[in-house]
Amino acid sequence: MKFIKFNDSTIDSFLFMMLTDLAKTLTKSEEVEVEYGVQSYYNPFEKKIYMSHFWKDRAAEDMEAGLKSDVYLRSIGTNYSSYHEFASLLEFAHHHISHKSFAKQLFMLLEDMRIEELIKHERPGTKRIFSKRRNMYRKYFTTQLTLNLERSIFTDALFCALYVKLTAESPLEGIPAMREDIDLMIPFIESRLIRVYEAESTSQVLNVVKEIMDGLEEVLDKDMLNTYFFLPELDYEQAAEQPLFEDIKTAPKLSDDLKLPKKSDGDEDIHEEEMPTWHRETEAPSKSFLQFDIEHGAKSDLGKDAAREGDDGDQALGSVQGSAQETKRKDYSKLEALESRKDEPNGGSLTDGKENRFAFPIYKEPKPVSREEELDYKQQTKSIESYQKRLKQMIQKTLEHKKTLPRTDLHAGRLNNKLLRYFTERNPRLFYKKQEPSSEIDAVFTLLVDCSASMFDKMEETKRGIVLFHEALKSVSVPHQIVGFWEDTNDATETSQPNYFNTVIPFQDSLQKGAGPAIMQLEPEEDNRDGYAIRQMTKQVLQRREAQKFLLVFSDGEPAAFGYEQNGIVDTSEAVIEARKRGIEVINVFLSNTEIEESQMKTIQDMYGKYSIFVPDVDQLPDVLYPLLKKLLHKSIG
Repeated sequence: MKFIKFNDSTIDSFLFMMLTDLAKTLTKSEEVEVEYGVQSYYNPFEKKIYMSHFWKDRAAEDMEAGLKSDVYLRSIGTNYSSYHEFASLLEFAHHHISHKSFAKQLFMLLEDMRIEELIKHERPGTKRIFSKRRNMYRKYFTTQLTLNLERSIFTDALFCALYVKLTAESPLEGIPAMREDIDLMIPFIESRLIRVYEAESTSQVLNVVKEIMDGLEEVLDKDMLNTYFFLPELDYEQAAEQPLFEDIKTAPKLSDDLKLPKKSDGDEDIHEEEMPTWHRETEAPSKSFLQFDIEHGAKSDLGKDAAREGDDGDQALGSVQGSAQETKRKDYSKLEALESRKDEPNGGSLTDGKENRFAFPIYKEPKPVSREEELDYKQQTKSIESYQKRLKQMIQKTLEHKKTLPRTDLHAGRLNNKLLRYFTERNPRLFYKKQEPSSEIDAVFTLLVDCSASMFDKMEETKRGIVLFHEALKSVSVPHQIVGFWEDTNDATETSQPNYFNTVIPFQDSLQKGAGPAIMQLEPEEDNRDGYAIRQMTKQVLQRREAQKFLLVFSDGEPAAFGYEQNGIVDTSEAVIEARKRGIEVINVFLSNTEIEESQMKTIQDMYGKYSIFVPDVDQLPDVLYPLLKKLLHKSIG
């Protein structure tokens, strides 16, 4: 397991999720994703907004403002741009001029400035964000202008000067002297730049760029060395033919463009009785009855807003039947009941997440326990015996205390016969309750163990801590399971990612006397897809009836699997949030053999929140787990 860096900075998963939600909200599409890139742009074929690395290593407020401004420009602003003009610019750059990079970057700079003003007019709340963006860019381009002039990189210097001029607050601020032939072109360039402020369309921006490039073609020696703004080489003509932010929910087209006749020809199949598969599209006489599904059928002359008033003769809805409610007219009890959301367990609708759409689980059972594993396990149990006994005594004393706890002198209950205190005390306790039976621990635990390759130097001590959990939970009759997880690196591809789950202690065996030695079979394997593993365990735990549900994840770093590196942190964070929403307490135990860096702590807390326990020395794992287990068990006593 390794730490994934965003240009030497760990990804703030909560900020990333906020930006993702912002993009989806502004585009009104669930398909749109955000991702970090070298430059900012929108890819209409991937439905992906790229945010620039330019904003990294800044103060948190500045970085957030810069990233937000990228999202605003690519989500709202793209609606104001014309892809036909993007295609025209690329054609012009490739066939008519030699300074292609300068032309493309100038076009994107001017188009961004145009749509920025439109966004601020549409959404005044974005003005503060764009003001920060402009201030940061002005400082940067002012510095770059000086550096490029010192190095005689005049093409880049001119581009930087154009940005500084375009964003100047005073009209008196001009383009500095560079080289004699370029200086002669400055009045012409400035006269064309003025038209940018009045541009109302992408085509007008394109015309400005063409005029400037025609004037500079014979003046500039070389093309730009640096890339400040980016226009990807895409098929924009094709992109212009499809909806900009098309969502998945678009209705599919029919396989044949058929229309139902309004009148009968006399040879149709006429059905007098009402049938469960009746559809309003087949109310007119038709030869295609019962052939209607998502891609087949025929069009009627009903408008999209057409509707009719329902009556009590309509057939019973599947959702009513699935909820086990009786219909008043017909008995469908012999038909197979449809599933209803009401009948699903608490996590019935839990998905595996978009980052895991090609992942699939492979569940393994432990091998027969060897003699060596039994001896190793006995040795481990001896090393944690003192912890286990103390935990058991604590739980037993707590249960006994609850059983013998006085049930008199209460504020509510049955009135006792000691009423004098009503007159002598300010808050008298005049009630009592009948003795209640002893409370019991109503909890279930799942221990999810990272079996990635980086655990090779921590696995032995990790197993010692897990043995403590197992023996302690078994001694107080708390059901639990212990599962190791990893992804097969060699077999993982873009469309197939096998994830293994080795359940060394299943729920049904967790309280048996011989259960335990199989824990020794946990070994470091390959990659780890944490979010996916948490989701799989969440589905299992939700099937349990216990009131308190705990999921403990033992790991030594960030997720790292095929195509999972950048978004793994966000996916894991989402999986944790989903599990907690369903009543499962998810706790991470972070294992290390060295001092834990602040950036590591920040990243783990981004995924697990405040429920993160850091173990800087894995040898101390039992000492750390003992108070944790004590607290969780004490909380679980009803």
